[in-house]
Amino acid sequence: MRDVSSCKTYNYGDAHYWDARYVQEGESLFDWYQRYSALRPFIRNYIPPTSSPVLVVGCGNAVMSEDMAKDGYEDIMNIDISSVAINMMKTRNKHIPQLKYKHMDVRDMSCFPDESFDGIIDKGTLDSLMCGNDAPISAAQMLGEVSRLLKPGGVYILITYGDPKVRMPHLSRPVYDWNTILYIQPRPGFQRPDGCSSSRKSNLEPVPVTENGFLPAEYVMEDPDSHFIYVCKKKDAAELLSLYRLRIDDLL
Repeated sequence: MRDVSSCKTYNYGDAHYWDARYVQEGESLFDWYQRYSALRPFIRNYIPPTSSPVLVVGCGNAVMSEDMAKDGYEDIMNIDISSVAINMMKTRNKHIPQLKYKHMDVRDMSCFPDESFDGIIDKGTLDSLMCGNDAPISAAQMLGEVSRLLKPGGVYILITYGDPKVRMPHLSRPVYDWNTILYIQPRPGFQRPDGCSSSRKSNLEPVPVTENGFLPAEYVMEDPDSHFIYVCKKKDAAELLSLYRLRIDDLL
């Protein structure tokens, strides 16, 4: 189903909406949800800064890729459905060789061969598709492409407003061959009320989930408007072989 709770009155899944918005905003920059400084511990933990290729989907006019380049990432491909955003960012960052830009629909990234990237970062792009028409089909097309493009052992990091009840049905399809870990990050600027102590040691700790990937009924978020960070690690050859052997054993 469409994630209508976060769509408001805008069609975030439509390229014409984004082109018009970026024309209106001119050369201003905007990072959705979280800045790189807040996401840095998660990204560096799962995608170390090397020459390994990284894909940022729905890059828009955010500065996150620029910050990643400053932090040591050497090969960052940025794509967006808006040609206006891509042309603007390509011009802005033409002096940064680590950054590349392509106008592309995340539902069809066929110009990239299989297993092209060690990491794929999505900050709100799946959310946008969930606001469009044919949301479940669009989500399946996008996630199928993401899985195809990840190298074995590669990681898809999704930053979203979607809680596990609305995101895990899409992420947990066996065809994607990945394991998912959940983190919860309070919105920028959130401050815990005076006198309230946290029951969790750190936002960098994975959140315990039920067997189907949902939050336990007793789980209470400190910030109701927190962002959810899903880290989907694609199984490598050893993990797939182990899984295959387990399945064979079950049949014997």
